[in-house]
Parts: sequence; structure tokens; C-alpha cells
Amino acid sequence: MFPDLTRDDVFRLETRRLWLRWPRQADAPAVTQLAGEKVVAEMTGVIPHPFPAGEAERFVLAAREANMEGRRLTMAITPRAKPSQLIGVVGIKPDATGAAELGYWIGSPHWGQGFATEAARSLVDAFFAYTDGQELTASVRVINPDSRRVLEKCGFASVGSGLESFPARGGLLPADHFRLDRRKWESFKVWRASDYVPSAAADEGGVSAAAAH
Repeated sequence: MFPDLTRDDVFRLETRRLWLRWPRQADAPAVTQLAGEKVVAEMTGVIPHPFPAGEAERFVLAAREANMEGRRLTMAITPRAKPSQLIGVVGIKPDATGAAELGYWIGSPHWGQGFATEAARSLVDAFFAYTDGQELTASVRVINPDSRRVLEKCGFASVGSGLESFPARGGLLPADHFRLDRRKWESFKVWRASDYVPSAAADEGGVSAAAAH
């Protein structure tokens, strides 16, 4: 799915306030602390709660292996001023049908600052710039309006609702489904350049988590 450029752990994405980099084992305590919170985990499909011992280390190892093989791209979200401090995770992976799917989570101490939108936009841009993928999908629980706003501010359009598999939550749950294709992304980039799109920091007051990676 991803090219050689992203398959080396020197690969970075920079935004105005953030660095996105490969996860590393030193991130495991932060993953345990932040992803282990119920308010974060319960909005995702794959983060268990309670968070098992050793789960963060397994996550980092699996993420790095998948990045190296190009099967997916999972990036630690860190402040530019403190690139060793993980505050969340954003990633793109194949869903059950093979379509590329965006997911993300932000630790609760960092909510309300637009970080999820800023990180998601950066990875979406990288996906369309560095791969030949034609579309991205995303799903969020219907009880998670903050994550829905993140996707809308990244250019995603709603394509309806239905049941979605959230294995860490015990099975199928109601979810809103979203899609962004390459043509819409190109238009969205023009809108952003002309300041037509609201700023990333607006209206992000709660947990920002989709089917997280």
C-alpha cells in the first residue's frame, strides 16, 4: 500500500505544531497511559479496556513491522517542540474489504487543541501524495461527534450509517461512515489554501478517535 519512502523509520511528517514519526518502544508507557483511558479506548475499535500488560509493547512492534512492509502506515503524534512525547496515534490501513482506512486517537490531556485534525490532514495528504490510492474511508461511533467533525474538516463526506465491527468493544456497533476520494482531496487542498476551510483548532472539544490503529 505504501512506497519505500515511508518504510524507513527516518520518515517524518511535519505540520505547524506537530511531528508525526514511527512509534518506538520508548513510547510504550505513554501509549499505556493515554490509550488505556476508558474515554479514549471506548471510541475505538481495537484498543482494549482495561489495557492489558504488555499491550503497548506489542502494538509498537506490530506497527513498526507493518510500516516496514508497507502494509499500513502508523505514526506517533508528537509536539514539534517535544518529538519524544507521544500524545496520540494516527494511521492508515486496509479495512476488511481492502480499502484504505484512516484511524486516530488523541490522549485526553491534549483534547480541544485541534491536534487530531492537524495530524489526520497531514497523513491524508501523504497518502494521496505518495501512493496511487484513489480513496480513503473512515468510520466513527455515532456517539462521537468530535471525531466526525475532525473527518469533515479533513474533507471527508458522510456516506451513511450502519453497523461496524468494533472487536475491542465486543462486536457490531452503530457507526457513521465517511469517504474522501482523490478528486475531492485535490479540491479541498485548494479550499484550504484560500482559507475557505475552517481552521484545524475549531470545534474539537472532546475525544478524537476513529477506528484507531
